[in-house]
Amino acid sequence: VLYTGVTNNWKEEFRAQKQANLGFTKKYNVNKLVYYEITNDIKSAIGREKQIKGWLRIKKIKLIEKGNPEWKNLSEE
Repeated sequence: VLYTGVTNNWKEEFRAQKQANLGFTKKYNVNKLVYYEITNDIKSAIGREKQIKGWLRIKKIKLIEKGNPEWKNLSEE
């Protein structure tokens, strides 16, 4: 499962989701952060989230592999 979302603190959000192991993260065993983008504009962040959510899975995979070809867990770096 590829999860796409917006947060103002991805490190804390990811840590909290992993710790709580609730809802979506539990159901689909979401356990790695493999791609992220940073912006200071919430409207553009939400627009980008919607754009990516509308893509086919293959296009999302290509985006991830362009910057993280080994699918490393970026939350640990």
